[in-house]
Amino acid sequence: MTVKKHLIVAITGASGAPYARALLRSLPQEDFHVHLVASSSGRMVYELEIGRSLEEDIPPPVTLYRETDFAAPFASGSFPAAGMVIVPCTMGTLAAVANGISQNLVHRAADVCLKEGRRLVLVPRETPLNQIHLENMLRLSRAGAIILPAMPGFYNRPRSLEEIVLFIVARILDQFGIPQNFVPPWNCHE
Repeated sequence: MTVKKHLIVAITGASGAPYARALLRSLPQEDFHVHLVASSSGRMVYELEIGRSLEEDIPPPVTLYRETDFAAPFASGSFPAAGMVIVPCTMGTLAAVANGISQNLVHRAADVCLKEGRRLVLVPRETPLNQIHLENMLRLSRAGAIILPAMPGFYNRPRSLEEIVLFIVARILDQFGIPQNFVPPWNCHE
């Protein structure tokens, strides 16, 4: 019997709920127990972009937490999480994490990942970027986080919005060593 790994997924209020939705549906349930936390603005944007509330739409057996739930197991470094992804990640969340400000469970869980040397992937969805955004991204990168902007490639010739979304989801899965078949590896000789 395989022991499931714990993976934390956070949704914040940037546009990009389809990325979070596709990621949640792509994680292998037999390998991962998914702990989902969403900010209040993340829940609002999710409903606006998906057309359903987060509670109605999350796939079982994902465990959903409120952003105010500092008693969640992953708020402690003693909880053995494989890592965390924040998708989409607002610039406010990115700034809070870059500066060690734990105002909610999203910030705290990200801070725990950094302090414990665990994988932390942030998927910012903002444009254009100002100097403060860029400096915060650099600060997080230097601290060990992976900055994975929602910037899809087109070399795979996507034919639908879903394929564009899955390009980013594939990159997120790659960061955690989770096999994916959405986007084949680059091979310029094919």
